[in-house]
This record gives sequence, C-alpha cells and structure tokens, in this order.
Amino acid sequence: MANRQVIIDAVKKHAEGNIAKAKANVDVFLDNAVGVATHGDVLEEITKQLKVISDNSEIITVLDTHFKSND
Repeated sequence: MANRQVIIDAVKKHAEGNIAKAKANVDVFLDNAVGVATHGDVLEEITKQLKVISDNSEIITVLDTHFKSND
C-alpha cells in the first residue's frame, strides 16, 4: 500500500476512534447523568461530545469525497 493511502487510512481510523469514544461518553452521560458528579453541566458535556462526533464525521466525509484511493 502506498504511503498516501496509509496516511489517509490512519487519519480516517483516528477520526473513527474519536467518534467511538465520544459516542461512549454520550451513552454514559445519558444512562448515568446523576452518577457523573464531576461534570456539573451534563447538557454542555453532551454537546461537546456531539461536536467531536460532528467534526470527525466531517473529516471522514472530506477524505471519502476528495481523497479516494484512486486519486
């Protein structure tokens, strides 16, 4: 596999990992909002995680749209 594709794949996997982590965090907040005492504003924390999901989804979309493996 060419270096170009290795880098593209690594960036995509990194973004996918960030999405998975943020989803897990949102699930924890939704399922245990009372039990997460270290975060005073649960809605703000959920919104932050949703922003992480959105930003990383956009990275994947840009890679898939503009940097296909045959480019």
